[in-house]
Amino acid sequence: MTAKNPASREDAAAANLEPKHEDDFVERMFSGIGHVSEVRLAQPRPPSEEPYRPLRQLKAKAGVTYRLQSQTDELRVHASSPATDVMTDLSRVVAVTTTARTTVDEAHHEMIKRGVRALFVVDDGRVVLGIITANDIMGERPLQVAQHRGVRHAEILVSDVMTPADLLEVMELQDVLKVRVGDVVETLKRSGRQHAVVIESVCADSTSASCTVRGIFSLTQIARQLGLHPQIGHSVARTFAEIEAAIGA
Repeated sequence: MTAKNPASREDAAAANLEPKHEDDFVERMFSGIGHVSEVRLAQPRPPSEEPYRPLRQLKAKAGVTYRLQSQTDELRVHASSPATDVMTDLSRVVAVTTTARTTVDEAHHEMIKRGVRALFVVDDGRVVLGIITANDIMGERPLQVAQHRGVRHAEILVSDVMTPADLLEVMELQDVLKVRVGDVVETLKRSGRQHAVVIESVCADSTSASCTVRGIFSLTQIARQLGLHPQIGHSVARTFAEIEAAIGA
């Protein structure tokens, strides 16, 4: 066997690094660029995929006082404010509901717990069957039902005193978008109601028509946003009088 003249390790390494021909060099060059491009083009994870991090919290210091921010004129609701400013938008707020089989006492307890004065009455498919208000429960209707049927107050159901869906007076969202808070107050006053339902689509005369309940107006909520603080037990007339006084101020 003919002996070969061994090369040093350094020479061998250098030989391996040298391009054998121009095509090898071009291939390596583009291969390197491709690798760099992939790194540069890598997109960061969307914010929703970023891990949640706690915010820095400061401890109160001795002698430091905290004062509540006053509502600015730009954020305060006025009679001329858009009506949507006082509408409870059910696309953003979960509707508070009950069932027709619930007792009025249970419904009243739910109102107190949730801080509302009206509940949507729905079936298992969330179809609105009607509305029950605090006035329906605290007024004369439960007493009349109890006397007429000879039952105890605890046995009276929501279905006995609620306003059925086919008797509800509703507003269309496309109309609400064009009016002011004062217009809604005047509408409620003329109907003698404290609540008004807002639907998103126009219901046809067909019995198969279906509408989406988009929101609700509450006289109590309007009064609160106007800066009033209606007391429990206020009559509807008194609440309207206080709102009108605030609007006229």
